[in-house]
Amino acid sequence: MSRLAGVLVIVGVVAGLGSVVPVLEEPGYFGRIAANEGRILMGAGAQLVMVPACAGFALCLYPVVRGVSEALSLGFVGFRVIAAGFHFVGVILLPLFLVPGLDAATVEMLRVGRDLVNHVGVIVSLGVADGFLFFMLYRAKSVPRWLSVWGLAGAGIAVAASVLVLFRQVEIVGPAYLGMNAPMAVQSLVLAGWLMVKGHKTRNPPSGVRRVP
Repeated sequence: MSRLAGVLVIVGVVAGLGSVVPVLEEPGYFGRIAANEGRILMGAGAQLVMVPACAGFALCLYPVVRGVSEALSLGFVGFRVIAAGFHFVGVILLPLFLVPGLDAATVEMLRVGRDLVNHVGVIVSLGVADGFLFFMLYRAKSVPRWLSVWGLAGAGIAVAASVLVLFRQVEIVGPAYLGMNAPMAVQSLVLAGWLMVKGHKTRNPPSGVRRVP
């Protein structure tokens, strides 16, 4: 199951790239929405793929981390499911840009709402979920500890970036925001590779921690 989790990370990353709709971040985008209908629908389809990938990753790893902490493992799954829910909201919002007769102000509200869903709701939920995950992996020594520490730091920085976006201190898709999310993005790919090649191993659990069967 841990190897499948690694595959789902890759699927999620690829789908995430496909869900980006550049025209919606460009000045004067309102007048070009109709001409980019196909790209908008493609973005919605790609984000739809992220729903099962996001939740499935947690469900695959739950059996191997619940032995470390039942509470934290449930928190990990719960916040991943919340993130998947935000992804689904993002899927619904994209086709609304194509509804005939919407004025520029309404479309701008949709754009801002989608940005908050994707860059605050999704990222904060994932950051909390992955914080729980990497704390458990660190305790159980299931992956190299440097990888767990990297994940904890990356998740914290990504959440901080979303908070800054929420309070309009950094621009979405700006250099600062992208730079703050880069450590987590790269760590996710490294973790995916590790899980697919090595799988999950539970070694020397902390005192009082039940070993995963």
